[in-house]
This record gives sequence, C-alpha cells and structure tokens, in this order.
Amino acid sequence: MQSIKKTALIPNLSKNGALECTERVIDVLKEIGISVYMQKKYKKHFENADVTFLEKTDEIISMSDMVLTIGGDGTIMHAARHAAPLRKPLLGINMGRLGFVAGLEPNELSMLKKLAEGDYSIEHRMMLKVSHICEDGENSYFAINDAVISRGSLSRLIDIEVWLDKDYMCKYCSDGLILSTPTGSSAYSLAAGGPVVEPTMKCIVMTPICPHSLFGRSVVFGHSSELVIKAACDDDTEVYLTIDGAKTVIIKKNDTVIITSSELEAEFITLKDRSFYRVLNDKFAEKRGY
Repeated sequence: MQSIKKTALIPNLSKNGALECTERVIDVLKEIGISVYMQKKYKKHFENADVTFLEKTDEIISMSDMVLTIGGDGTIMHAARHAAPLRKPLLGINMGRLGFVAGLEPNELSMLKKLAEGDYSIEHRMMLKVSHICEDGENSYFAINDAVISRGSLSRLIDIEVWLDKDYMCKYCSDGLILSTPTGSSAYSLAAGGPVVEPTMKCIVMTPICPHSLFGRSVVFGHSSELVIKAACDDDTEVYLTIDGAKTVIIKKNDTVIITSSELEAEFITLKDRSFYRVLNDKFAEKRGY
C-alpha cells in the first residue's frame, strides 16, 4: 500500500486517558515522519505539539491521507461519516469499552510505524442510506452501524410494517426495529438477538426489538434490497429514528423510512493479521474478564 504522509487526528478527550494517549500518538507520528492535522478546538490542549490546526473536520480530512481516531466506536462512526465521501481510510485507537471497529489498543502504538512503511491493508465496509420521507419533504442520512426505529420511553408497543422491494412483507408489534450493516451486526443488533455477520460482506440485517411474537427472528437481505418501513403513530405513541446512535429524528403519522445500501463505503485500515472472529472472541473474553 501507499505510505502515509499526513493524517487527520480526531480524539474524544472525554474518554479516560484519551488526552495522554493523544500526546503519545502525536509523538510517535512525528518520529515516523507523518504530519498531523487537528481541529482548532483542540489547540489549547496541544499548543506545544507539532500539529497543524484547521477549523473544520472536513478540512483536516481532505488535507490528509487517512483519519486516525482516539476514542470508542462512536468516535469512529462520527469520523466515518465525514471520511467516506472523501474516500479516506480510517484507523481507530480504542479508548472505549469494546471497540469492535478500532484497529489498535493504546498499548500497541508502536504498530503505527507500519503506516509510514505502507505495511497495511484496507477493508471496505458497506454503509446504509436512510431516507426519511415526511410532509416537509425528504431527508437522507448515512449509517455505518445501524438505523433504529424505536418507541419513546412512555409509549406502548408500536406496529411496524415492512415492504421489501415494493411488496408487502410483514408486520411487527414490538419496541422497535433495527436495520444494520454487517459492521453493525455486532452492536445493537447482536444485543437484540441478531446474527453476527462478517463485516466485509454486503447485506442488510433486520432485527426486531422485543417483538410480541413467537417468531420474531432476524432476517438478512441482499445488499441491493430496498426496505420501506412505516410505524403506526398516534397522539399516545412516540416513535424515533436513530442513526448510528448519534442522530435522532421524530417519526410522525404517515412518515416513511426507506433503507437501501449506500454508494458510499467506509474504509478501515488493518495493521494486525487477526480474523474478525478472533477479534470478536477476544473482545467478549475481555468483557467477561477471562
């Protein structure tokens, strides 16, 4: 692969130990000859560091060969939505709990030298395009993990109808519905009983949340499928659409949500020769304390 010369560095300094880790990362990158770009809002924390500060996230990403995040999977998801349109690969350093998408742990920073040597590979991950059609028009969002339609905290179960490629498919009475990418299959979908899907595959996983049914199983669709979803809403029911756990939209009566695969892809840098299933097992073993 091409050697990395410049990187956008996006830390989540609210994470415990993230400030110290970011300082070490900057030092390592300087030693191996990689220039660092960060947003101006971080300048007060790293005034003496050899860093170029710019105003906006898209600015630092467009100037760089890659994006390096320090935080949890949420930090990576945020960066991915900016990096994908610019076709920039990402590498995450995990400061969160599990960090399925992160490529390195804080004790593995010496492996960053592989970036300067071009000794890495890139995985291409499918993203979802989520279209919300309402009386005010249509808004589109992009998800690397999932789109979730769910009830409010005080609402009763909601009725959700699903069409597949314009043909009526099914109806759920449940707390909600998760539409995930293969990358997101190990996140909320897994917790709701969904399958684990190898992240470089191309498919859409649909998992009901606490369905009031004897047959509330997940369904896996081909990546070219179009799913049209309508949730029954009235004055006593609150329904929300949440994208990657970050963006929330209120769903009203007669609104429609359309889920398709996106033309955009997220690109993740891999530095370690470990299979996804080995990573999955290791992460859950750490969580269990084995």
